[in-house]
Amino acid sequence: MLQNKVALITGGTKGIGYGIAKCLIDQGVHVAITSRSSARSHEIAGKLNASSKAGAKAIGLKADVTDFKSQQDAVKDVVSQFGQLDVVIANAGVGHFASIEDITLQQWQDTIDTNLTGAFYTIKASVDALKNSQGYYISISSLAGTNFFANGSAYNASKFGVTGFTQAVMLDLRKYGIKVSTIMPGSVSTHFNGNEPDASDAWKIQSEDIGELVVDLLKMNPRTLPSKIEVRPTTPPSK
Repeated sequence: MLQNKVALITGGTKGIGYGIAKCLIDQGVHVAITSRSSARSHEIAGKLNASSKAGAKAIGLKADVTDFKSQQDAVKDVVSQFGQLDVVIANAGVGHFASIEDITLQQWQDTIDTNLTGAFYTIKASVDALKNSQGYYISISSLAGTNFFANGSAYNASKFGVTGFTQAVMLDLRKYGIKVSTIMPGSVSTHFNGNEPDASDAWKIQSEDIGELVVDLLKMNPRTLPSKIEVRPTTPPSK
């Protein structure tokens, strides 16, 4: 069902983005992963290609989600190399956490530009290609997009924004046969915000779990759309 589909994943070289890329390529989906580092994107694409067992291909692209032209160029590269674009995953994200007294103007701007404006640039650059394929746009929000917490003003604002933005985009684009969903994970075992995953993270959602969820969404009967999905660890550690 997914064989030879084409997906673009922003921030696809590690964490959730890589977990999604790995699950998709295992399903026979060609994947393009982006990073602000050309060397890094090519390195991880090579790793994905080495593990590919379904004839799918991965390519690495240098792209910055805070730069609209960069996103346009990434989409053009994907369509040029694969002839189509079926799935777009707006995954790239950053986190700066501090009280409103201490968070800097640059930290605020970086968070909003990457997490929220980056999601906007990603769909804006790819909407025509998704119209052609009647494809799927998925943003990676967070439970922080519905639950606020101290020291989270910038991150909460960006993820509340991504959640609402994606739901509005869903209403805009469904008339074209484009499906739109946002996934809102809780604690995930990744390198996000300086975390170093180890055995103590076993209780958390794993990046491949989000990848499996994306595969499930893509395989779902097109008459049904889970437009906003909250996902959390089953059993957090007791305090």
